[in-house]
Amino acid sequence: MATLRPFKAIRPKKEYASKIAALPYDVMDSEEAKIMAQDNPYSFLHVDKAEIDLDNLTDIYDKKVYEKAKENLAGLVKGGAMVQDEKAQLFIYRLIMNGKAQTGIVGCTSIDDYLGNVIKKHELTREEKEADRTNHVDTCDAHTGPIFLTYRYNVKIKRIIDVWTRKQPVYEFTAEDGVKHIVWAVDDNRIINKIGNIFDGIENLYIADGHHRAASAVKVGLKRREQNPEYTGEEEFNYFLAVAFPDTDLRIMDYNRVVFDVNELTTEEYIKKVADKFEISVYEEEQPYTPKDKHTYGMYFEGKWYTLKAKNGTYNPEDPVDRLDVSILQNNLLNPVLGIQDPRTDKRIDFVGGIRGVKELERRVAKNKNGVAFTMYPTTVNDLMAIGDANKVMPPKSTWFEPKLRSGLFIHPLG
Repeated sequence: MATLRPFKAIRPKKEYASKIAALPYDVMDSEEAKIMAQDNPYSFLHVDKAEIDLDNLTDIYDKKVYEKAKENLAGLVKGGAMVQDEKAQLFIYRLIMNGKAQTGIVGCTSIDDYLGNVIKKHELTREEKEADRTNHVDTCDAHTGPIFLTYRYNVKIKRIIDVWTRKQPVYEFTAEDGVKHIVWAVDDNRIINKIGNIFDGIENLYIADGHHRAASAVKVGLKRREQNPEYTGEEEFNYFLAVAFPDTDLRIMDYNRVVFDVNELTTEEYIKKVADKFEISVYEEEQPYTPKDKHTYGMYFEGKWYTLKAKNGTYNPEDPVDRLDVSILQNNLLNPVLGIQDPRTDKRIDFVGGIRGVKELERRVAKNKNGVAFTMYPTTVNDLMAIGDANKVMPPKSTWFEPKLRSGLFIHPLG
C-alpha cells in the first residue's frame, strides 16, 4: 500500500514565493536558464541549474556545479528568503492553466514503495541524467524538486481537499507563463493522519513525470542506508518529495516528432512506403492537421499537411505498449521507413511538446528543407496506468504534461 507522510519543509517566505519558484531543471538548457534567472537572484534555477552561476566552459556535471547548488540553497536560507517549518506538514498544491485546475497533495513517499513496485514506472532512465540528480540530491542533502505522481480518483481525498482549500492559502501567485499556483499548508495532525490512512489503502501510485529524480532519490536513500547500517527506516533519507494528483485532474499534451530528412528517399518512394501501413490523404484545410482520434496522425512534408490513419494489423490491440500511437508510428514508419532505430539517441529526430504549437513543427521542417514532421494524438492517463500495471515501459517522449510543477516551493531536507 502507498505511503504519503508529512515533512518539515524548507520553503519560501510568502513574499518570496513567486520570485523563488521556477520551472523544472529539465525543461530548459543552461543558456535558457541563465536568461530566465539573470535578473532574479532568488530564482530556484540558481539551485537546480547552478552552472548558470559558473564559468560558461564549466561542464554541467562537474562537482563544482553541485557544490554551487548547495551554496546557493544555503544562501537562500541564510538570507531569510526561505525557512524551515518547525512542524511536519502536508501541503495541497493547485495549479490553474487556461481555467483548468489540478490539485495534488505534497508529501513524502517511501523509497521502499519505489523498490517494491507500489510506485509504478513507465519510462527508462538514462545513466548520465540519473547520476546528475543523484549527485545534486546527495550534495545538497535535500530533494529540491517534487516527483509528479498520480493515483486513481479517490472521493475521500477529494472531500478533504474541498474542505481544506476553503482556508487561507500560504502562497498564491501567477507565474510569468500565466499559470496560477496556490498552496495550502495542512497542519492538523488529525487530517494529516487521515490522509496518510487513505493513501495506505491505495494500491498503487504512478510516476507521471520525474523518473530520473525518483530513481536518483532512491539511490541516495540506499547510499545513506549503507552509510548508516543501524538505520530505523524513519530517517528522512528513506523518503522522497512528491506531489500526488488524481488521474481525473491531469492533462497530457501531444508530443510531436520532427525528422530532419527522409532517409534519402525520393518524394514518390517516401509516400509509397508510408502508404503501405497508413491510409494517407492530403489535408485540404488551411490550418495544420491536429489528430482528433487515436491511431491518426498529421504529417507535414514538402509544404503540405497530410492525414495518416494506421491500417489494421499495424499494432496489437491487446498490448498496452504496442497500441500506443507513439509505438505505432515508431514501429511502422520512423524505424522501417526513415531509419530511426533508437529515438533516444538518434540525432536525426527531435521532439516538440504540444505547448510549443504546431507552427513550430512547420518552422523546423522549413529550416531543414527536406525534413518531415508528425502531429500526435496525446497519450492518455489510462494508457500510462495500463503500462505501469503491466510493468512495461513507454517509448521515449510519449507524454508531455502541462502545467509544469514549480521547483523551490517545497524542499525536503534529508538530514
